[in-house]
Amino acid sequence: MAWIILIASGVLEAVWAIALSASDGFKKPRPTIVFVVAMVVSMLGLAFAMRELPTGTSYAVWVGVGATLTVVWGFATRQEQPTLARILLLVLLVGSVVGLKVVS
Repeated sequence: MAWIILIASGVLEAVWAIALSASDGFKKPRPTIVFVVAMVVSMLGLAFAMRELPTGTSYAVWVGVGATLTVVWGFATRQEQPTLARILLLVLLVGSVVGLKVVS
């Protein structure tokens, strides 16, 4: 159960990062509200997962999921250019997160 919550919290990390960008420095209320709610729930989920999982592994998975999804969102919205190097590095990041789960 802790792994599911941790991954969901990582997804919410991507949501708050994207909402933070969309808030235009907290000038737009809707993305600002999404940012605050997603960040609080993401942190609560991370804290819950850390009760059962090692801190280092939890944090690495949380950041890895969030960072990967944020970059993929940038690719999908054409805010970032998907180069071969970036794609290979994302594959390496995802592989590292999966590897941490396997050895835990």
